[in-house]
Amino acid sequence: MSEMKKSLGLFQLLALGVAGVLGSSWIYTNSTFFDTYGAGGMILGIALGGVLAAMVALAYSELTTLFPRAGGEVVFSYTALGRVAGFVAGWMLIGAYLSSTAFYVTAFGTLLGKFTDAMNASPLYTINEGVVTAPVLAAGVALTLLMFALNWFGVGIGAQVQVLMFVVMVLIGLALIMVGFAAGSPDNFLPAFRDDHDPLMSTLRMVVPGMTYVVGFGLVAVLAEDADMPPRKIGQAVLITVVVAVVFYCLVLLASAWVIPWEQTAGMELGSIDAFREAGFPLLGWGAYAIGMLGLLTSFLGLFIATSRIIVGMARVRLLPASLARVHEGSGAPRNALVAVLVATLALGLLGPGAILWFLDTGGIYLGIVWILVVAAKYALPRKYPGLQRAYEAPGWAPVLGAAGAAAVICLALVPGTNMSLVWPGEYIVLLAWFALGAVLLSVAGRMDRDAALTELLGDYRHQLAQAQELQSGQDGSARASGGADERGLRDRG
Repeated sequence: MSEMKKSLGLFQLLALGVAGVLGSSWIYTNSTFFDTYGAGGMILGIALGGVLAAMVALAYSELTTLFPRAGGEVVFSYTALGRVAGFVAGWMLIGAYLSSTAFYVTAFGTLLGKFTDAMNASPLYTINEGVVTAPVLAAGVALTLLMFALNWFGVGIGAQVQVLMFVVMVLIGLALIMVGFAAGSPDNFLPAFRDDHDPLMSTLRMVVPGMTYVVGFGLVAVLAEDADMPPRKIGQAVLITVVVAVVFYCLVLLASAWVIPWEQTAGMELGSIDAFREAGFPLLGWGAYAIGMLGLLTSFLGLFIATSRIIVGMARVRLLPASLARVHEGSGAPRNALVAVLVATLALGLLGPGAILWFLDTGGIYLGIVWILVVAAKYALPRKYPGLQRAYEAPGWAPVLGAAGAAAVICLALVPGTNMSLVWPGEYIVLLAWFALGAVLLSVAGRMDRDAALTELLGDYRHQLAQAQELQSGQDGSARASGGADERGLRDRG
C-alpha cells in the first residue's frame, strides 16, 4: 500500500489550513455586507458562525487524532458509518472543492481586470451572462498549470510557496489592523448597525454566511497523512485553523470599519480596498487588494492539494478507480489524482464565471452534508467500537450545535426566498445532476471486504480498531463467564 510522504511541519500545515480558509472576495465585497447587515452585523455574524464551525472542528480534531490519513472525512465516514457514507462524504467534498478551483480559473483574471482593462479585451464567449475573455482564460489556465506543477514533485514545494504567501498575507493584514485602529476612530464604527435594522436579526442573518467563510478548515484533516508530527498535534491544528482564520477576518474587517465611517464603505465598490484609499492610505489599499489576490492563490493551492487527497482516500477503498490511489514512490505525490484534479478543474473552469456560479453556490449544501456526516461519525464510532481508546474526546454535545448550523445552511439554500437560496432553475439542476452522477458512480464502484478496505484506508492505524474489538470481545467473554457463574450460584443456593 503506497503512502504519502510525510513532509509537512506544523506551521506548513497551519499555513495550508488557514490560508485555504481565507479566500479573496471578503476583502472587497464587505461593502455589500456592511450595507445589508451593518458593520456590526457582519463582524459579529462571522464570529458566531466561526464559533459554530469550531464546534464541528472539535469533532474533526477528535477523529483526525485517531486516524490521520489522506481523505479525512472519507476516512471518518467510511470507518464509522459505512461504505455509502464514505462515498457521500468524498463525493460532496469533490463537488465543493472542484467548484471553487474551477471558479478560480477565471476569477484570477477577473480580479486582475478590476485594475487593468487589458484583461477585459478579446471576449470569446458568454455563458449565463458571464463573459470569458482571452486574457482572463489564458491567465487562469496558466495559474492552474502552475498549481499542478507545484504539487507534481510532492507537497513540500507547494507547502513552501503557501507558507510564503501566508506570511505576506498576515503581515499586510497586521499593517491594515494597526493603521486602521491608530488612524481611525470608534466613532466611525459606532453605531455598528443601521438605524432601520434590528441588530440581533442582522447578526443572526450573517451567521450562516459566516460559517461558509471558514469551511476550509477540513483541509487539515484531508492532508493529515502528509504531516510529519504526532496525531494529537494534527488534531489540534484543525481547531487552531478555525480560530486564527476567524480572528483574522474580524480584526481586518473591524479595522476597515474603524478607519472611515462604515456607512461610507458600504456605498463603495471594493470594500476595504476603497476604504483605506479614502482614508489617505493608498498603499494599504493596494495591500488590501494584495490580500484578496493572495487569498485566491492560497485557497486555490490548498484546495487543489486537498481534492487530490480526497480522491486517493476514495480510490483506496475502490469508491473510485484504484489507479487514482497510486502514489509516486520518489516524490510521494498522488500523480494520477493530481492529473484528475487538473483535468476536472480546467474542464469546469472553461465554462466561465457565469456558469461556475451555479456550481459554486451549491457548495454550501455539499459541505453542510459533510459536516453532519463527520459529527455523526464522531458519535457513532465509540458505539461501533466500544473499546476504542481515544487520545482526545470532543467535549459533550458541542459538535451537535455545529451540525445544526450546517443543517441551517442546507435549509436556507434549498428553501426559496432566503438570502442564500439557490437560483432557480440552474442551480437546482446542477445540484440534482451532481447527486445523480454520484448515485451512478456508487452503483458501479468496486466493492471490497470491509476488513481489507479498512486496512487500505487506515494503514497503520487499523490496529486501533483491532485492539478495540479484542478488548470488547474480552469484556463480553468476561461478562458471559460472570453471568454463567452467577447463574450456577443461584442454582446451588436454590
